[in-house]
Amino acid sequence: MFQATQTTVSANVLRAMAPEAPVISLTGCQQNELLRALSREELIGLFVHLDLVPLEAGKRLFDFGDKMEYAYFPTNAIVSLQYISEDGGAAEIAVVGREGVVGVSMYETERANCTAVVQTAGYGYRIKASVLREAFFSGGALAQQLMRHTSALFAQLAQTVAGVRHGSIEQRLCRWLLERLDRSLSNELKVTQEMIANMLGVRRESITCCAGKLQEEGLIEYRRGTVTVIDRDAMVRRAGGCYSQA
Repeated sequence: MFQATQTTVSANVLRAMAPEAPVISLTGCQQNELLRALSREELIGLFVHLDLVPLEAGKRLFDFGDKMEYAYFPTNAIVSLQYISEDGGAAEIAVVGREGVVGVSMYETERANCTAVVQTAGYGYRIKASVLREAFFSGGALAQQLMRHTSALFAQLAQTVAGVRHGSIEQRLCRWLLERLDRSLSNELKVTQEMIANMLGVRRESITCCAGKLQEEGLIEYRRGTVTVIDRDAMVRRAGGCYSQA
């Protein structure tokens, strides 16, 4: 049975890290909202199993069909869950940031049903999938939070599908930017038009046209590789039914 252990950090957690890297701590873990929702006792039980790891942009945490060895609780990183077609094309199905977890595996033989790619660099807390699985089946707040997060991912997937079917490119662009803004620590997003076009499955020229219109109307400011959201409320209205804040 999964049990709480000592609060001191194990040696592997205290490995040498870059000077600019944040230091692992209970407070640091709580930068992830799912972990913050746990009781202190339950968080302490997980604490010695957590590794603070850098999540670099473009890093694949796992691919479709992989056995998921680790789960990741992002703090300031943003991870894109994608379906990769046989010809290499990618379509985003959901996005996860500091509100959740990536790579939950409820069964030992379970395989990844999508590909997880870090889209915005940052940090996250990594835990072995087997340890998280044991903690889940022990019940408590962690099990409830994981089920709630899974339900939220399904809702996000449904919204994505509905947006593709019924939303305009402009609405889908606004939703895509808002989803990242909700998970960002500032109103600046490091994204390119090519990245957005690939994730939405549309032509880059279409994104250029829509982004230009939003900039002209004062909703965003776009510089090469950076989008600054100026008027979030107007963006929400423009996204319409394609977006709903969790």
